Amino acid sequence: MKKNLFRLASLLLIGLAVMSCSNPKKMAEKAALVQSKCNPEVLECVAGKIDATYTLTFPQKYFIKKAILEVTPVLVYDGGEIKGKVLTIQGEKVLENNQVVNYENGGSVSGRVSFDYVKGVEKAVLELRATVYNKKRTKSYAYPEPRKIADGTNCTYMLIEMNNHQGSAAIAANNYQKVINYTKEAQVLYLINQWNVRPKELKSEQVKELEKFLEEIKSDERSTVTSNDIIAYASPDGKEALNDKLADKRSSTAKTAFDKTINKKAKSTAPVNVTGAGEDWEGFKAMVENSDMQDKDLILRVLSMYSESSVREREIRNMSAIFDDLAKTILPKLRRSRFIANVEYKNWTDEELLSMIDNNSDNLDEEALLYTATLVKGTDAQVAVYKKAAEKFNSSRAWNSMAATYLKAGKTAEAKAALNKVSEKDDVYYNNMAVVAIQEKDYKAAANYAAKSNAPEAKYNQGIVDIMNGKYADAAKNLKGEGGFNEALANILVNDLNTAKSIATKDCSCQAYLRAIAAARVGNASVANNELKKACEKPALKERSEKDIEFAKIR
Repeated sequence: MKKNLFRLASLLLIGLAVMSCSNPKKMAEKAALVQSKCNPEVLECVAGKIDATYTLTFPQKYFIKKAILEVTPVLVYDGGEIKGKVLTIQGEKVLENNQVVNYENGGSVSGRVSFDYVKGVEKAVLELRATVYNKKRTKSYAYPEPRKIADGTNCTYMLIEMNNHQGSAAIAANNYQKVINYTKEAQVLYLINQWNVRPKELKSEQVKELEKFLEEIKSDERSTVTSNDIIAYASPDGKEALNDKLADKRSSTAKTAFDKTINKKAKSTAPVNVTGAGEDWEGFKAMVENSDMQDKDLILRVLSMYSESSVREREIRNMSAIFDDLAKTILPKLRRSRFIANVEYKNWTDEELLSMIDNNSDNLDEEALLYTATLVKGTDAQVAVYKKAAEKFNSSRAWNSMAATYLKAGKTAEAKAALNKVSEKDDVYYNNMAVVAIQEKDYKAAANYAAKSNAPEAKYNQGIVDIMNGKYADAAKNLKGEGGFNEALANILVNDLNTAKSIATKDCSCQAYLRAIAAARVGNASVANNELKKACEKPALKERSEKDIEFAKIR
């Protein structure tokens, strides 16, 4: 009898043991035995996403063979919570298709989470909520309490919104010149080996035109003859030493002729610079290039092969037929003196342009209109001037600059409409299209457009795109030398704190905030707090700092 009772008691104990080993409730009760970790331990928002990987490690003889565990990651923040993808884990005897943990050996299982940024997650925790089920899911047991595995969320890259993150639009260059320098020229020719100026040469149409020009310019208030150049040459045939002397003598007789005839009528007080230039090889080359001589390529090859004057002449004389042609058509035109009047024309002043844009804009050419647009104040006024240039001259530069003006005012749709009218798609166009895409938050398109532009602004815009896309190392490279907030921020994001501090030296709230972050990251609480005092003069930064996880360790 006693033997039977003992056997019954043993069977009951075995049954209870089996029941306890197969009861999912025990997993919930012993939840503390499960280890957890998260990478990263401090969540970070990158390109609008908060991503992390968490790992659960189960001890030996913990995970019941017929149990199912569902783990729900939840990002809890001020104002709400976001549930992530459920991770389902099963014991060895469950027939579902989930990750399996061995009862005898235990094991580790990892899950990934990805949350979209919402306002408020700057102050948050990532916790795991778990429920264990029996094999048929007819019974469930929740783990006693959520388990915090990470703090959140570092949103430092979003500080770019405190600065210019709408892109840098480019104004197309204008070629307006406030002072225009130009020349008026005439020349006289000499007979071979002669240096006297023949009277008939001073009666040529060229000389008459120069005389008339110099007389008329005296009455032009905007134009001034600043100097006159007399340059005399010899043709590059014969001995070089003799030709140099010949050119000097021609320069002297040309000066005398200029004073007695051309300048006597003009009565100019401008200085006269006299030069004997020797053999005129440059003029020779230019005339040959512009001629229709059959063998001109051969002559030009000789000029390119030899630099010494005597060698050039010898090689050309050796081509007797060619030289005879040169002696008739080219060389006589090189025995000359040039009279050159150097003129300075003073264009319309800024004040005159501003007056004309209101009263007489029809007299302004494309360059003047493009320049005047940079003088007027206000978006509407600038756009109006660019519109005149665009419509009157079908100016792509005007449409581009109009778009840039709209972009700087945040009028993206209007800018896009203006860019649609650009016919010449150049560096400025692609840069401004990149800014449109930035303002539309289409960072992929922005990167494509910026890559097509060599405008200085394009590299800056690419840096902005890199920050928004989480490519911080690229951003630091593209913003290098920009010297402002965004470059300093990029270096904060790659944790190059010394470089960031060397850039963020401006005495302003925004850059003080960056310096505070740099100090907080190395545990320098006193410096961080001093910089925060300056930063918090800006209300938006004060509000941000109260939730910024960058300062969690110094609060």
